[in-house]
Amino acid sequence: MDVVALLAEIESIGRLSDGGYRRFALTDAEAQLNEWFDSTAASLGLAVEEDRNGNRWAWWGDPSQGSAIATGSHLDSVSRGGAYDGPLGIASAFAAVARLKAAGKEPTQPLAVSCFTDEEGGRFGVACLGSRLAAGKITAERALGLRDDDGISMAEAVRARGRRPAHLGPDPQRLQRVATFIELHVEQGRGLVDTDHAVAVGTAVWPHGRWRVEFSGRADHAGTAHMDDRVDPMLHLAQFITVAKESARARDTLPQAARATVGRVQVLPNAVNAIPAQVLAWLDARASSETLLDELIEAIVAETNVQLSEESRTPRQVFDPSLGAHLAHLLGDVPLLDSGAGHDAGVLADAGVSTAMLFVRNPTGISHAPEEFAEEVDLRAGVDALTAVLSDLLGIDKTEQPA
Repeated sequence: MDVVALLAEIESIGRLSDGGYRRFALTDAEAQLNEWFDSTAASLGLAVEEDRNGNRWAWWGDPSQGSAIATGSHLDSVSRGGAYDGPLGIASAFAAVARLKAAGKEPTQPLAVSCFTDEEGGRFGVACLGSRLAAGKITAERALGLRDDDGISMAEAVRARGRRPAHLGPDPQRLQRVATFIELHVEQGRGLVDTDHAVAVGTAVWPHGRWRVEFSGRADHAGTAHMDDRVDPMLHLAQFITVAKESARARDTLPQAARATVGRVQVLPNAVNAIPAQVLAWLDARASSETLLDELIEAIVAETNVQLSEESRTPRQVFDPSLGAHLAHLLGDVPLLDSGAGHDAGVLADAGVSTAMLFVRNPTGISHAPEEFAEEVDLRAGVDALTAVLSDLLGIDKTEQPA
């Protein structure tokens, strides 16, 4: 079972004409990907269960034994996302399990390949919903009240898929089964491009959050309203975006880092020949420390005099330092990298699970776009690394594994 071939099996699901992907939660695309997950797990003799929040677990061994090792990622994408962000971790996990099984190995503790739902938050706006719900980091009431761009609530979307909204919520007993979680992910940056390493070990996720801002104006005709008479909220948005960019740039100096992005906007009435009556925008802000993130948000608010509504805020999420150091040494003293992107591994780390991440080199450095990429040789190197890690954690002699 080869990781490249596994990714090829799902390359058409949710694919757009420009080569990007739209794989949102609670859609037909997700259903097709779940079917692929289930059939691949079945071909390896793994027993699949869907938890109360829609996350999937493919078990090798009896999960009730506890002290399980879990590995996996997610299958959903942002709109126009890349082919590797998420699916690579699951395909690599299946490929690693296949290697261990082909070698006749039998773990002494349960192993799970996990697939968390709605990691990107592409549909309802809050990232890592599946793992956040399971860990009790977001209430079911708040999650179910979230709405997509078509005005459909998550509760309505859950019902449309034949599931019960009342079933969602914290799942501490399931998470208590997991002793260690390893998430393999394509690198979202250029930390490995100029090195001799195809794989790095992740150490932490930067503090990050999402804020909503509203600008009100007065709707009018684009051809008849004099320029001096207009109340155009788009101009306020333009100023806000400029201030956010410059505030982040001023703080994005090594060894610290800061990011600010306005990537989502809603305009009413959203017509070419009409001055908007209202503009809603979402700010994504991240920084290498809590203090710097606070400073960034305060600077943006002070200079623009806007009111930001916080939709999510996540503190720095640190993976298990001793585990990370051990795995980096195990894999040949590979680099250690922080992540500016959020991951389910960070949510599980906050929930008390020992976690680590493996990053696979991305020569473009681009993610959340069709240009996201990894060479086949590096994809297979990632599977090599994950197999070695699982063998080590499960106490399996990796020297007898087939290449």
